[in-house]
Amino acid sequence: MTSILGASIKRREDPRLVTGRGQYADDVPVEGGLHAVFVRSPLAHAHVRSIDKSPAEGMPGVAGVYVAADLNLEPHFGLALYPPDLARPPLATDKVRFAGEALAVAVAGSRAEAADAAAAVQIDLDPLPALIDPVAAADADPLFEAFPTNIVMQSEYGDEDALDGAEVKVGGRFLNQRVAAVPMETNVFVAAPDAETGGLRAWASTQIPHRVRDDIAQWLGLEESKVRVQALDVGGAFGAKLVPYPEQLVVAKIAWELKRPVRWVETRSESFLTMTQGRGQVQEVELAADRQGRISGLKVRVTQDAGAYPNNGGFLPHFTGMMVSGVYRIPKIHYAWRSVLTNTTPIGAYRGAGRPEATALIERALDLLAVELQMDPAEVRRRNLVPADAFPHSTPTGATYDSGDYERALDAVLEASGYAALRAEQKQRRESGDRRQLGIGVSTYVEITAGVTPVEYGAVQLRPDATFLVSAGVASHGQGHETSLAQIAADTLGVPIEQVEVARPDTAVVPRGDGTSASRSMQLGGSAVLTAAREVREKAKTAAADLLEAAAEDVDELEPGRFGVRGSPGRTVGWQELAAQSAVELRATSDFSQSDPTFPFGAHVAVVEVDLDTGHVRHLRHVAVDDCGRVINPLLAEGQVHGGIAQGAAQALYEEVLYAEDGNPLTTSLLDYSLPSIAEMPAVETVHHETPTPNNPLGAKGIGESGTIGSMPAVQSAVVDALAHLGIRHLDMPLTPDRVWAAIDAVSKAESAV
Repeated sequence: MTSILGASIKRREDPRLVTGRGQYADDVPVEGGLHAVFVRSPLAHAHVRSIDKSPAEGMPGVAGVYVAADLNLEPHFGLALYPPDLARPPLATDKVRFAGEALAVAVAGSRAEAADAAAAVQIDLDPLPALIDPVAAADADPLFEAFPTNIVMQSEYGDEDALDGAEVKVGGRFLNQRVAAVPMETNVFVAAPDAETGGLRAWASTQIPHRVRDDIAQWLGLEESKVRVQALDVGGAFGAKLVPYPEQLVVAKIAWELKRPVRWVETRSESFLTMTQGRGQVQEVELAADRQGRISGLKVRVTQDAGAYPNNGGFLPHFTGMMVSGVYRIPKIHYAWRSVLTNTTPIGAYRGAGRPEATALIERALDLLAVELQMDPAEVRRRNLVPADAFPHSTPTGATYDSGDYERALDAVLEASGYAALRAEQKQRRESGDRRQLGIGVSTYVEITAGVTPVEYGAVQLRPDATFLVSAGVASHGQGHETSLAQIAADTLGVPIEQVEVARPDTAVVPRGDGTSASRSMQLGGSAVLTAAREVREKAKTAAADLLEAAAEDVDELEPGRFGVRGSPGRTVGWQELAAQSAVELRATSDFSQSDPTFPFGAHVAVVEVDLDTGHVRHLRHVAVDDCGRVINPLLAEGQVHGGIAQGAAQALYEEVLYAEDGNPLTTSLLDYSLPSIAEMPAVETVHHETPTPNNPLGAKGIGESGTIGSMPAVQSAVVDALAHLGIRHLDMPLTPDRVWAAIDAVSKAESAV
């Protein structure tokens, strides 16, 4: 039997999804269910004078209207990293701290009735000044009375003299703007009493069903075994469903109190207000080098917007710092960061979670160095790459890269893109005065995956019908786990993939798990399944020995999925016989632990065309070389890269969450938040290299975020490169037509004034 690891098997999930047979949380039918609609603050910062729910309580279909005091719920800390003084209340009490924060909730027999009741609740707020700029907020009066500052976390380390003695210094202030996750499916949560266990059952659109279970159990004072959480088909997440939301816990409490199912479906406008957002970094960067382009030092100061309540976004600059040296040999680095509270939607993890920010800043600095030295951007990078014989490689900021060949990735992307020919075309357009200028952006990157939670659960069981049930603690929201995990098990067990079923995320089936984030699924969940499948195979040899009346040490797997006595191939037993006759339970579990994270890497080339008369940017081509170690399924890996490139390019060219000075959000729907469609995406060309990691038995690294990390700086660099002959050295993202045109116009006016 030929190994199916590395085979491009189509996703087994897709037939039900593309034919409308998928089941999402809002599709779950619950008898006698109620609908919840939250009353949200129209102000970003205000004292709560009063909340009058009486006008809503007698309205048709209303089962209840609740404020914080009615539910007696403790503030939700989110993470133990932060002091209790910064805890987020499930419903605001004395103060609101961002526009959209929940103040009350109405529950009724239909969504329309609940919405009418929520609209009837009268709230009286006393406005307060809003802080929306994290740099200004760092020195402003504290937003929490019991906490003395708006800086919730900060750190500084490294070499103060990193820039001393440099022949060349370049740098700047870069903005990695705030963006919204915008998954196709918003937050959805359904909770219902469980008659079988006397507990609570819930369905959530989440990346972390076990953590949602744990939080609900804690809040309701139940044993974890009494709470069951399922994540069915999940329509995207990108990190924004990596936290239990206060609304989920409020709905669970009401369902528990009323002994009736309650459903909450977040509207798109609500999602823009309250779903955690990403990025939001102000970066001050200085790079030192010699005249040959070899880097001697780097200084970085990052101010992270944490939003109104510190969440997992508050410590993302830690990962930015860990990865700030990128793929380059930088002998001295000084890094300082701080996370600051503002009156805005809380920041959380978003595809890449701190690592795209690191790549963006170092790649921008490398481009500035190339301009200063009048050197090709690709050549500047080549001169500073960590060599292939230097692994494992330790950086000044505490990362130890497991394996890599960065120069091979750079060579491959330059060759695949036809880099020399692109530069020749660019030269010709500039010399001819073409009003549509070509820009070529190069980025090289390395990222960290599986760096937060290094343990994952996996199980494999032979069932009576000779099929296998595979389960793992990772939760798919588009990654294709039902296919890739089945491939690993089928290959290990020597059976067709059709003989393997992968259980969907369900805390009643999978006892533990840390969910899906940080591109950890295959290297941790996949390795756990591999380990469990190997154990089942070993147990099968013992069971086969009983059936063959032979000594266990004499039995081996003579061919895939069939066991017999070595030297006597005449009689064998397979999984069918073992399932029907064995008295031994052929089941195994594994809690796979990976001692160190892995570091995928790659190189991207983006090609754009900029209209000098309008500032309009066309993303013409994108070439990506991404090395994620051993590839389990190239088709799935390529899909992850394509999706990541779309999101990275979208941040570079289109997306930005904006607020007015009073904290009122200006981007609250898809009418005013610019998302590209497939029509705006370029032709994407992917090249896969495999440099296996020694850190897990699969040799796999993560791939889910690589496309975003490599593409964003490449596209930004390409646009700036198209304008470089005008003397433009840097533009912050997003590179919208008005921003690009304004830069061109400023150059034109300056030239006219001379």
